[in-house]
Amino acid sequence: METTSGLQGALGGVLIGLSATLLMGLLGRIAGISGILSGLIFDRGGDRPWRLAFLLGLVSGPALLMLTESDLGNTAAGAGVVGLPVAGPLLMLAGGLLVGLGTGLGSGCTSGHGVCGLARLSPRSMAATLVFVLVAMLTVFVSRHMLGGSI
Repeated sequence: METTSGLQGALGGVLIGLSATLLMGLLGRIAGISGILSGLIFDRGGDRPWRLAFLLGLVSGPALLMLTESDLGNTAAGAGVVGLPVAGPLLMLAGGLLVGLGTGLGSGCTSGHGVCGLARLSPRSMAATLVFVLVAMLTVFVSRHMLGGSI
């Protein structure tokens, strides 16, 4: 890994931590993306403005990089996309639905459990994050070694 990539990753990590800290400090809320999105969709308690602002802020950085065709961050320089799809639309739709199901069953996602929960030393979040990582490792192993990298 080159130095620039490491610095960009470190800066990204600092910004994620800062946003999670500000959301907790200012609004008393966990920066769990699945919970923020579901609260926006199902309108829990009239707190739509901050949820919408958070989600718009989440996508505005990559969108700005794509619009300016910058080669900073995880964008394909000049291509206007954040990486290239590695699967067809049906497989991506199935994956998205499984992720949504998993965040519902796990009462949160990697941002809520992995970033905020681990920072609070939550045993439930530690267990959830361990399951996330193990399932991700198993998925990569199966898709690359048992299915021949076809996914």
